[in-house]
Amino acid sequence: MLKHKLNWKRPLFYVLLPIFFVMAFLGFPLPVAPPPATKPAQEQAVVVKKKKKRIGPLMRKEDRGDDAS
Repeated sequence: MLKHKLNWKRPLFYVLLPIFFVMAFLGFPLPVAPPPATKPAQEQAVVVKKKKKRIGPLMRKEDRGDDAS
């Protein structure tokens, strides 16, 4: 008695029937709310490395920044 060969078409029809009724009145595709607006990403700070000032024999006196000669 429990070994009936189940027909998948009839249960599928009754499951999809309410969806078809809703789509008949509301249209296709179903109207859904748009997704919420995404927040803009936070700007990433860029680390700026300062160049070291070298004091060497090839630099001019004005560029050295010291009064000693």
